[in-house]
Amino acid sequence: MGGGDSAVESALLLSEHNHVILSYRQEVFNRIKPGNNIALNKAKAEGKLEVKLGSNLISIDDDNILLSIGKDVEATKYANDLVYIFAGGELPTQFLEKAGIKITKKFGDIVMKHK
Repeated sequence: MGGGDSAVESALLLSEHNHVILSYRQEVFNRIKPGNNIALNKAKAEGKLEVKLGSNLISIDDDNILLSIGKDVEATKYANDLVYIFAGGELPTQFLEKAGIKITKKFGDIVMKHK
């Protein structure tokens, strides 16, 4: 999740070896570098990456996430085994932990394939 360069770059990196869904609340990416926009559109066109624009995360559980997409649209469940959240400069750790989400911080680690 997220809409900045770090979210897009991570999604592109992970999509080389994983099925990735990138969720973004806005209808367009308006803060990313032009090169990232080109790479994102190419990955989408090649089917390497799913992008859910205008989406909002409703819930995360052990095996699924629930996203609402667009206005007045029923939420859709997606199978899930790992969620990356790129939510600005400071992660709302306390809020996420209170919601029952296990937080693992990995600064500087590169994850090419999730097992």
